Amino acid sequence: MATTVTAPRGMRDFLPADKARREHVLGVIRGVYARHGFDEIETPVVEDSARLHSGLGGDNEKLAFGVLRRGLTTEDLHTAEAPLDLVDLGLRFDLTVPLARFYASHRAELPTVFRAVQIAPVWRAERPQKGRYRQFVQCDIDVLGEPGQLAEIELIRATTAALDELGVTGTSIRINDRRVLTAMLASWGVTDPGAAERALITIDKLDKIGANGVAVELSEMLGQDLFDTAELTLTIEELAHADWDTAAGADWLDVEAFDDLLRLRAALPGVDLRFDPTLVRGMGYYTGTIFEVAHPDFGYSLGGGGRYDGMIGRFLGQDVPAVGFSLGFERLVDLVDLPESATSDAVVLLYDKDADPVRLAALKGEALGSHQRVRLERRTKNTKNQLAGLAAQGFGAFASVGADTTTLQGVEFRPLA
Repeated sequence: MATTVTAPRGMRDFLPADKARREHVLGVIRGVYARHGFDEIETPVVEDSARLHSGLGGDNEKLAFGVLRRGLTTEDLHTAEAPLDLVDLGLRFDLTVPLARFYASHRAELPTVFRAVQIAPVWRAERPQKGRYRQFVQCDIDVLGEPGQLAEIELIRATTAALDELGVTGTSIRINDRRVLTAMLASWGVTDPGAAERALITIDKLDKIGANGVAVELSEMLGQDLFDTAELTLTIEELAHADWDTAAGADWLDVEAFDDLLRLRAALPGVDLRFDPTLVRGMGYYTGTIFEVAHPDFGYSLGGGGRYDGMIGRFLGQDVPAVGFSLGFERLVDLVDLPESATSDAVVLLYDKDADPVRLAALKGEALGSHQRVRLERRTKNTKNQLAGLAAQGFGAFASVGADTTTLQGVEFRPLA
């Protein structure tokens, strides 16, 4: 028998009020994305293990949950050279790899430019901590088949519209381009692709270990003879505070990529688009524009994404341009309260224990004719606490019905809060 009744480590149960808030946020996001012309899809929670470990998922591949092959024998367990030899499926660790497989599978049935929404749980074998879970929901929109900047424009527009609809204000979009990062590293003498990728992983830690920490790690990783740590620290600090004006004309800049970003800014009036040459986005599959949602009150992003033109070609044998933007649902849901409209028409009928169940069912049916949500609730001794609990569950008003109540006409509904 199990010795604990808690949810598995790193996973959560949601009480009704929490679930209602989550569904409200999901409903708003889905509605905005639908209005912007994106179509929702669904993919299986598992994918072939070989696909999940094909190099498309970056460091997340190390966090994938595997599903053991059926029919394994004791000999199989002893002779396997690596754990992956024992699995044939795995839980998805993101929604991008499944989307790439989905598009390769159904390309003939999809429009030339496909605008996809995928909102679903994913699983990673993380070390659980505050704000980091082993099961969580991702909200992704992607544009596949559009090589031009229209894809980025539509994604950013739809994402900012969803944030506005949720009432999340004060956000900005940090934006960069992988070509800018490549040129910046080349100006430092880092031209080997493998060394450049390791350097980007270190730069991505800037908000955690600071400019000096990044400089020290780069010096140790790539050689003290390549970098003067003190000088590199100053350089990184300057880059971290660079903006559109200070970056223009810099000797480390990829001019073509920067011009593309300037055109994006011009195409998105009203969007607070901020150039950040230190923005990396850790996934190795990004090939061009990258972006993140920033908020001045939080030290973490509320979403992010970028262009990954090379991924789908791994399945099709030919390149397909692709860009995606993912909202950080688990972070957003804590910032959003249920609107009053969600509780104003949810009512409770309080009754005593000796009430006739047939009569109660009839009263509930009558209430459902004029209210969106109705619950029958037996009155407790501590009515005050009971009403407070019902308010916390999302109900807006209550009425008391007695043993002789036959109709709700003339019965007063009183607010719970």
